[in-house]
Amino acid sequence: LISVNHLEGHLYSPFVQNSRGNPKIDFKFPYLGLIISGGHTEFVIFKNHLEYEVIGSTLDDAAGEALDKTAKLLGLGYPGGPVIERLAKEAGNKDFHNFPRPMLKSNDLNFSFSGLKTSFYYFLRPCVIPSDGAKATESRNLDIRQLASSFQEAVFDTLIKKTERAIKQTEIKRLIVGGGVIANLYLRKLFRDLVKRHNGSVLFPSYKYLTGDNAAMIGVVAGFKAEKGLFVKNIDGLDRIPRFNIS
Repeated sequence: LISVNHLEGHLYSPFVQNSRGNPKIDFKFPYLGLIISGGHTEFVIFKNHLEYEVIGSTLDDAAGEALDKTAKLLGLGYPGGPVIERLAKEAGNKDFHNFPRPMLKSNDLNFSFSGLKTSFYYFLRPCVIPSDGAKATESRNLDIRQLASSFQEAVFDTLIKKTERAIKQTEIKRLIVGGGVIANLYLRKLFRDLVKRHNGSVLFPSYKYLTGDNAAMIGVVAGFKAEKGLFVKNIDGLDRIPRFNIS
């Protein structure tokens, strides 16, 4: 039996390949890792196999959580990320309302998205938000696509600028990004543009199903742990630990 922190899986997910002739991806440590999901937004230096150092994380809401909660305010259902991505694309992925970019003035690599979410809520509040957010936007003649696009831009702009800071501070130009939010194709483009400016590289999970929690990425981590003989010695002491630190 092998215990695996699922955050490790997200870091390894860009290296998961199937056996249909795909070229093997060689590991070239160290990597600057970024996990972006509904529960986590954090920078991790991926030093070597199974060796990690967290250098920044969210102080409250994760990026994916902020997207999901905003989608709920707009009556778009769950999960919100894919719907917001579609609406933002229809609006041209532009910024119409200039929502705040949280913690960009701090010199650290931490995130905070609860204030951005609150700002969005108060922007809609004059409508007296009903259970159906779409009707709320109609009462102020607001375009729900522009709202979705603007909020997404605020989240993604924050992620990109913080990542650029992380690249400069760590001097690591090999980036890996995992987690459900990176299923967004527009965000992938933004990261590609970022590393191009720094003569770096970036790896994403090759299949959309590998961005969320999945067995394949856990199996890859378990394989490396098995090679090192890292088996559970005391099964009775094994337990699930919420918000377990990857370091």
